This record gives sequence, C-alpha cells and structure tokens, in this order.
Amino acid sequence: MPIAKPSLAAPDRADLPAVLPDVLPYRLDGRLVVLTEPVALGAGGRPAAEAVRLLRECQSHVLPVHWTAAPDDPAAADFALHHLYHLPPPAALAGGPEAAEALADWRATYGYGRFYYRQGPGFVQVRDRRDPEASARFALDHPDLVATFRACLTPTALDDLSSTGREAVSILASEGLALVTRGWAVTLPPRIRHWTVPDTGV
Repeated sequence: MPIAKPSLAAPDRADLPAVLPDVLPYRLDGRLVVLTEPVALGAGGRPAAEAVRLLRECQSHVLPVHWTAAPDDPAAADFALHHLYHLPPPAALAGGPEAAEALADWRATYGYGRFYYRQGPGFVQVRDRRDPEASARFALDHPDLVATFRACLTPTALDDLSSTGREAVSILASEGLALVTRGWAVTLPPRIRHWTVPDTGV
C-alpha cells in the first residue's frame, strides 16, 4: 500500500524566522525553501555547521529545499558526506567522478525519517537508518551527553564548551550524531515532527 506523504500548509513567511534559522540567505516559493547563494560545505567551520543546521531544520519541518554546493569549493575537507545523506541533497556537487557518485548515492539514500531524534524529560532517543544495512538506535540519558546534544542544535564553537562538553561532542561525533568541523560542532539528526509511516516502520 503506498505511503501517503504529509500534506502541510505553506508556512507564513512572517513566521519563518521562528521555524528556520535566519543564517543563510533564502527565499520561499510556496513551501520550497530556495537558498539563494551556493553553500561552501568544504570550507568547514561555522559556515558549514550553519548550512547543516538550516538543512536539518528544513528536514524537521518537512520543507523541501533547493540548494547548490559552491562550484569552487568541493565538499570534502574534514567530514564524510555520508553523514549528511539524511539531509536534502544539493542540485549539484563540485568535483569530478567521485563527487558525481557521492551525489547519486546521496539522492538514492535521502528520505524523511531515516535519521531523527525524539526527546523526553532528561533523555533523547535517536534512530539512525542512513545506512539501511547498519541501522542503529541510541538512548542518550547521561546528563552531559543530553545537554551537549541539545546545545549543539545551534552550531557551537568547541572553545565555548567546557572540557566535559568537548568530551561529549567527541562521543557524539564518533557515533555520527554530531558533525565536528574546524572547531565547530552541530547536532546532525532532525527532530521528528511528522510521522509518514507507522511507528513500527521507523
């Protein structure tokens, strides 16, 4: 039986700053979020972390997004692209045949609900199906892990974290739950807000 896609009303443009981080220039065409400048993922650091945050929030709110990678800045530098395959893929990715293959993999793997978190009082649950052959569930209940996971929903400089926070980021990054790029950290999974399949299938 085909799965019905969620039908959501277009958000009011005036309400968008409360929904999406106003960190990269974009315009809204109906429900489509269009980033108006190429994204330099390969530059790393805060720009890459902010781009991941915006794409993550678009995913969380089931907002389709159109974006392109900067042509003179191949994404690669200090993180593996496969960690981002739960996010909307770009229209184009700079680089040669390897970039084309990575983009094809990204498009084939991408889908809402493949990687997400839910939260409760004092804990966070994460489901990771970015790699269908190695899906995983995580239950974060250690206060430092939960606090750092939540803090890094907003890109955070490692220098602004305590030694305990930096250790927690290292643990989250080792499990693919956070991206660390040139001194900045950002939480990767979006919060699930719209169930598109039965709970038992996610």
